[in-house]
Amino acid sequence: MKEDKTMEKIIVDAMGDQCPIPVIKTRNAVSELREAALVEVEVDNETAVQNVSRFAASKGFSPKAEILGDKRFRITFEASPVSADPEEKISCQPDRRGDTIVVVSSATMGTGNDELGKTLMKGFIYAVSQLEELPKTILFYNGGATITVEGSVSLEDLKNMEAQGVTIKTCGTCLDYYNIKDKLAVGTVTNMYDIVETMNKAAHIIRP
Repeated sequence: MKEDKTMEKIIVDAMGDQCPIPVIKTRNAVSELREAALVEVEVDNETAVQNVSRFAASKGFSPKAEILGDKRFRITFEASPVSADPEEKISCQPDRRGDTIVVVSSATMGTGNDELGKTLMKGFIYAVSQLEELPKTILFYNGGATITVEGSVSLEDLKNMEAQGVTIKTCGTCLDYYNIKDKLAVGTVTNMYDIVETMNKAAHIIRP
């Protein structure tokens, strides 16, 4: 669905609300729609981001989350009118980050054609963002450092995961080597000691 500049905007203030209130407020706002609208839900914790995003996705919408500041998050999605289901149960699921880390050491996935590899890497990061259990941390180093900077095709997916509590770290030495540290657009800069320590403590490691 393309964004319509004249589309009505519905703002749902769920700051300070504990689950299931943010989801209930979002459901009520959607059920009252008479035409398509842009819905913005503001919450103050990552678990609420996850639950509201899960609800929106269950209705066929495409939620995007962002960090607005300290303990302030926004979930945005375009919604169309849906019939209210009085029997629908609103569940409060706990933080869905697992004890898994993802390690990305290249801008491409696999060997062979680099353009294909970049396409595969973009698909890989998107697939990670759609997992039922999100990773705890995503580490980027060497060529992977170019994925977290301005212009990266994966920035939206990475920012969406960061807003849901996923820690994103990029090797500072690598950013310096490629002269792109000032272009870092998501997550924080880290060092090799922290990378090794994070990998050593992880229960599971996924490498594309």
